[in-house]
Amino acid sequence: MITIEKLTPADRPAWEELFRGYLAFYQRDEPQQTYDLAWERFLADDRIHALGARLDGELVGITHFLMHANTSGPDVCYLQDLFTAPEARGRGVARALIEAVTDFARERDCMRVYWMTHETNATARLLYDKVADTRGFLRYQIDL
Repeated sequence: MITIEKLTPADRPAWEELFRGYLAFYQRDEPQQTYDLAWERFLADDRIHALGARLDGELVGITHFLMHANTSGPDVCYLQDLFTAPEARGRGVARALIEAVTDFARERDCMRVYWMTHETNATARLLYDKVADTRGFLRYQIDL
């Protein structure tokens, strides 16, 4: 059975391992400061949030998300990161995390939950195409 809950201080090592796996998937290598700052923000749980998925008590999935203002209606929720340990894939972990973020946003009267993934992330897109609609937007970015 999958359980979803907020992360606790005791989850730090398992969370960091999962987050490093997520960033490695996207070929990113971040300094330790990135993990320390993110963890601090997740424990504060005010501007950015994190949930963990457990199977048999073991942390096997994480999601990071935030709510923000929307110029054309109620606030929206951005699901920024989602990662499942390789050994737990195909067991409903990612779907349960998406549902938990959706419930969180719904309880706060958000108008939508949205996220992005790389076009080559075919495995994740199989799930995403089942639980959400794609609207055809392209992402542009200016690094600072």
